[in-house]
Amino acid sequence: MEKMIIVGTGCAGLTAAIYAARANISPLVLEGREPGGQLSTTTLVENFPGFVDGIDGPMLIMNMKQQAERFGARFSFATLTDFEPKSGCVSVKVDDEWIDTRTLIVASGASARWLGLENEKKLVGHGLTSCATCDGAFYRNVPVCVVGGGDSAAEEATFLTRFASKVYLIHRRDELRASKIMAERALTNPKVELIWNTVPTDYLTDEQGEMRAVKLRNVKTGEQSELDVKCVFVAIGHEPNTAPFRGKLDMDDEGYLLRTNGTHTNVPGVFAAGDVADRVYKQAITAAGQGCAAALDAEKYLAHFES
Repeated sequence: MEKMIIVGTGCAGLTAAIYAARANISPLVLEGREPGGQLSTTTLVENFPGFVDGIDGPMLIMNMKQQAERFGARFSFATLTDFEPKSGCVSVKVDDEWIDTRTLIVASGASARWLGLENEKKLVGHGLTSCATCDGAFYRNVPVCVVGGGDSAAEEATFLTRFASKVYLIHRRDELRASKIMAERALTNPKVELIWNTVPTDYLTDEQGEMRAVKLRNVKTGEQSELDVKCVFVAIGHEPNTAPFRGKLDMDDEGYLLRTNGTHTNVPGVFAAGDVADRVYKQAITAAGQGCAAALDAEKYLAHFES
């Protein structure tokens, strides 16, 4: 019987591991298919407190992992594939083996939806991103584009006008799906130019492998064109990594875990932290804070069995 299993090694999972390990719980941390989460695919992180000159995303994740290991956290590259609540514990299927644990912290994050174009994954961090808050400041006084038509796309386009010389908002339809107020902000901003009825079909790079332009196709006329931009911000939503928990943990209509009383889920002994349950902030520092809270909640829950 494990005392605690933590699913995910982004900022939420690793912070939970640090706190749990320091409490002498010796948690088992499952790294899964995307070790390090979204930060492992970024370059310079400048908005995480404590790093005056910023820090590379993968380095931040590695530092947090080593900090957790130093206090006794155990790591496994295994993946949680199934989950069953039991009386007094929960049972999780880790690869092909079922393991019982008193507490489970789900910090499996959310994966950005991408367009599925050729070489897309290779360009992440080289002029392709899904987070304007994270990367917008790197593209000062240059043209960029945002792909999408919902609230996230409208908000990111408006946010990017603080830095970019021009922001193109590319949408496959002839009107935005965003709420009226968010759409209005984007449509009335002089730095934002809407490109309607259009989809990207290819990314074009320079000799250094950095983004220089995006190929476009008008879905109504079939006309093709090139748009010179230094970065493409894909804002077509995220998919919370909650597939193994569907039908067993309470979720909203998009699959984000629902919490009550801090980080508790509807199943006793199961807690949720970070982007897997956060559809609002989605920042490294908020994920870390939630990871801390989940570990403290789980530690308090464990004390019930030890008293």
